[in-house]
Amino acid sequence: MSGISLNHIDDNDYVESAGRFRIYLGMAAGVGKTYRMLSEGQRRKSRGTDVAIGFVEFHNRIFTKKQAEGLEVIPRRKISYKDKTYEEMDMENVFKRHPQVLLVDELAHTNIKYSGNNDKRWQDVLEILNAGIDVISTVNVQHIESIADTVEEIAQVTVDERVPDWVLQKADQIELVDSSPEQLRRRMLHGNIYPEDKINQALTNFFKTSNLFALRELALRFVADNSDEKLLEKLKDTPVDTVYDTNERIAAVFFSERLEDEILRRATRLAQRIKSPLYTLVIDESDSIARSPSINIEKFRQLSDDLGATFAEIKADHDINDALNKFCLKNQITQIVMGYIPGTKVRRFFNNDGALKQILNATAKLHIDVHIISHRDA
Repeated sequence: MSGISLNHIDDNDYVESAGRFRIYLGMAAGVGKTYRMLSEGQRRKSRGTDVAIGFVEFHNRIFTKKQAEGLEVIPRRKISYKDKTYEEMDMENVFKRHPQVLLVDELAHTNIKYSGNNDKRWQDVLEILNAGIDVISTVNVQHIESIADTVEEIAQVTVDERVPDWVLQKADQIELVDSSPEQLRRRMLHGNIYPEDKINQALTNFFKTSNLFALRELALRFVADNSDEKLLEKLKDTPVDTVYDTNERIAAVFFSERLEDEILRRATRLAQRIKSPLYTLVIDESDSIARSPSINIEKFRQLSDDLGATFAEIKADHDINDALNKFCLKNQITQIVMGYIPGTKVRRFFNNDGALKQILNATAKLHIDVHIISHRDA
């Protein structure tokens, strides 16, 4: 296959020269993603922006089709395949026309064989962005690679068309087009989503209420997590002196001379209960005693990975509090989990000169909660 690789690419060209990328995300067909995309196209056109439609599928939805009136449609490419004629977005016409903003529906769509260089529409979109054209697109949550398997289990369907998560991470903005399950089912009953002969089957299968509640939850969480990641990205190169309490983030903190699996597992359970990302932070003191042969930091790192935590190790040559607080600010940590470790060199951190009081005061200024977990023998 020519064109863009299906595997993750990290080519600076796709960052430096790319157009801006907006995605409308929905929990299922019929929530109004395409309508919102077209509405945004109309809004930008009214403000003098050069907008064109690269590909929109109306599915015989009257209101959606009406919303496209007045927007230029770039001619599609027609392909004959297995005695049928199909239409796909014509990349040559798109580049020749080169609008400021291009509307491209159904990001997860698989292109018909022989229709162009790329197998997937999201690959076409990356090429368009790389040419400096802004793209507004749509996708349903079940087509996101990291979520597709979950949807298959919930709805008992096969999700063949998928978009890699890294493609969505390139979006400058992901906007949720929301709907309650009841409202979406009413739209289905009124014939606003599928033809009449498919309504009953849809309502009793994919569009049953329990499925829609689950899909909505997945969509809401994805958008929230994406917003959280964008916040952390913005803070990477910007010095901050506060923790933005927008989402809980837990750090399980250990000293290199004492790594306890039990504490990490308890921190993992805590993070899971509140649906928080978990960081495993190992503080390495330069003057610390040699690690015991029984303590293998690589095994601890592997356990951290297995538990789904993000592993980090920092040096704290002089000021543990300063190193810890810098880590918390950088990663916007809201809660710290630590084990009480009597009888070791780290004991001074808790007992001597009010060190524990100092760290509690320091983290209190950042509004970070600290959990001290007592050791429990097996």
